[in-house]
Amino acid sequence: MAISDDQRQHVITLHSQGKTRNEIARATGVSAGSVTNICRDAGLSFDRSATKHASEARAVDLAAGRIRLAEKMLAASEDMLDVIDGPYEVYNFGGKDNTFESRVLDSAPVEVRRNVITTAAITFDKLTRIVEKSDTGLEQAAGVLDQIADGFAEVAKRYRAETPTDEA
Repeated sequence: MAISDDQRQHVITLHSQGKTRNEIARATGVSAGSVTNICRDAGLSFDRSATKHASEARAVDLAAGRIRLAEKMLAASEDMLDVIDGPYEVYNFGGKDNTFESRVLDSAPVEVRRNVITTAAITFDKLTRIVEKSDTGLEQAAGVLDQIADGFAEVAKRYRAETPTDEA
């Protein structure tokens, strides 16, 4: 179907009013590709700088969000690693009388320590992936990873010192 001169003029008028290509296509019944061609032939183009700036701003916001999340993950992992070396309360609810029993141990049991270290290792892995995806805040992210690595080294050192070996 041929595009009439009136449709072409309407496309150009709507363009001058700042309408988007798709808005013009819907309003005139002309395909989006034809709208682009009509505008190009008239020496007009669609300004995409606002979309570009919005996309760039969104990318920066997402990068900042990844860094905030990384900091929260790091703090939670550090808190857990700190707890396993101090007094640790174990407890139980139950029995036919639904009683509560608790004891305080010198440090967390081996299975709790293993879970904490596994969680910290997963955190380390996730933080590494966040840093790989981040193109902003790289220095800050590298600092976070350095802190985690130092924490792992310290916990491993303490864990080895406290774990009995089979050697006699």
